[in-house]
Amino acid sequence: MLVRRPLSAPRSGLPTSRPDRRAVVATALVAVAVTASGCTADDAAAPDEGVAGRLSVLSLGPVASWDPQRMTTPQDVAFAGRTFVRTLTAHPAGADAAAQREVVGDLATDAGTPDDSLEVWTFTLRAGVTWQDGSPVTCEDVRYGVSRSFAKPFADEGLNYPLAYLDIPRKADGTSTYTGPYGGSAQAAFDKAVTCDGQKVTFRLSTPMVDFNQVVALPVFAPVKKSKDLREDGTHAVFSNGPYQLAGPWDPSTGGTFVRNPKWDKGSDPIRRAEPDSIQYVEGIESQTAVQQVINDEGDRRRAVTLDSAPPAMQQQVLSDDALSRRSINPSAQFVDYLAPSFASPVMRNADVRRALALATNRDGYVTALGGTSAAEPTSTLLGPAMASRRTADPLGAPTSGDPAKARAALQESGLTLPVKITVAYRSTPTADKAMAALGNGWEQAGFAVTLQPIEKDYFSVVAEPGRAAKTDVFWANWAPAWPTASTVIPPLFDSRLNLSDSGTGRDLGAFADAATDKEITRISTIKQPADQAAAWAELDADLATKGAYVALAQRRSLFIGGSAVSGLSANEALGGFVDLATIGVE
Repeated sequence: MLVRRPLSAPRSGLPTSRPDRRAVVATALVAVAVTASGCTADDAAAPDEGVAGRLSVLSLGPVASWDPQRMTTPQDVAFAGRTFVRTLTAHPAGADAAAQREVVGDLATDAGTPDDSLEVWTFTLRAGVTWQDGSPVTCEDVRYGVSRSFAKPFADEGLNYPLAYLDIPRKADGTSTYTGPYGGSAQAAFDKAVTCDGQKVTFRLSTPMVDFNQVVALPVFAPVKKSKDLREDGTHAVFSNGPYQLAGPWDPSTGGTFVRNPKWDKGSDPIRRAEPDSIQYVEGIESQTAVQQVINDEGDRRRAVTLDSAPPAMQQQVLSDDALSRRSINPSAQFVDYLAPSFASPVMRNADVRRALALATNRDGYVTALGGTSAAEPTSTLLGPAMASRRTADPLGAPTSGDPAKARAALQESGLTLPVKITVAYRSTPTADKAMAALGNGWEQAGFAVTLQPIEKDYFSVVAEPGRAAKTDVFWANWAPAWPTASTVIPPLFDSRLNLSDSGTGRDLGAFADAATDKEITRISTIKQPADQAAAWAELDADLATKGAYVALAQRRSLFIGGSAVSGLSANEALGGFVDLATIGVE
């Protein structure tokens, strides 16, 4: 049985692509496995060997899967990608956020080469990269790994970017004609889309992509050795081509220990320093408990780091203590909270009303209710700090505290009688109730009469139902990019061709439909230079905010803490703002 969580859950999945052109429109849901499977540990050392050089990582979990074609949770992807799963490209480690967003070769010698159409990408594998049994990682291993994503259970549980982007015909219902390597159909179509020439692998895409080299940094494009494929029985099996391998079986309630892979060659790996002798992954520990243990700094917790963000109340405890603050990091996290005005609502179809709503929005009050600036920071854009397209200025010129007077003037220009009644739906939690109440106070000062609609269960399913956009004026929402470009934010949320249908609004909760925006999304997708494309996305993002297609609220932040014997603690915003195990070390 699989337990699926909404995007707003603390350990939510990467957004995935619906089987349409380019956009990401549905959340990849976290699948919580209830059984463990066997694992391989060729030449593995004993789990308790080298404790002095062992790093402990503390996480609530659960890890749904360590299979690269089944992983969806960003935290798990970030851990696996620095320890045992190598991909064609990767985002580099280091403290420079601008450098982190660049993509470099990992298994491949460089970041790949597209043809002039941006529909054919070629990568050349490095020499000297091996699996933990000493056998080389080959182009055919890459092909085989990608092919698994089309077969069950991977097609249902994992990220579906190969389905979305590879030039393989689809059926009328949007599913692929190719059904994977286990005796399925349309093998010839896959063989044409993904080809090998020695150590060169070539991907043929169904649409131009200037950022495809960032897509292949995700584990769904990772290689798999055919002879080690356990299929559905390999949920937590690990066969490593990185610096660590799993010693002994993975316990889905307590975790496991990763020891050094003796076949890993540092000379073939430009990304991972792999300083700890081993990594003990402790699963099933509540965040507040993990943080307190690391704060206490006793025993092996001196060499421990939290993988889940500290609760807001504990964040202030850490940051107000100089010694603890030096052992912590407070990076931007993956999610941005925002509002989606409903264009199916008679009130919100009025541009002056949408402008008044944005001008009256008290982002400072919202952030304070969330737990303060260590938990979130006010923002006027959906594009996070890891993106080259990010802007800092509000196109409407409103302060982060809102401007009720200017908002009231805009509301009066709407021609409607004040107070203007609006209903606002949001996903209800004790913290969210306070945050939305703070927003409501600011809106009422501007001349709105606000009715809040708290929804406790299945929020995104409920608000995307047919007809819901006509019954609610404003929807709260959040979003996280799959990789650090605006192509994973703007198209999935605002391209009406990919969201709006008789079955609902998809993730375009406000039913925003604008032919000019759709046309501009198509144009930007074909721009060949990344810098030029980033500038175009930034301009379109500002235009969407000006039109009132969305009102950004807050960029979420995380706080992680390490023990006194931990060195090199950093986060990587290109990987979702999680702890970067490529640089971390222990005494």
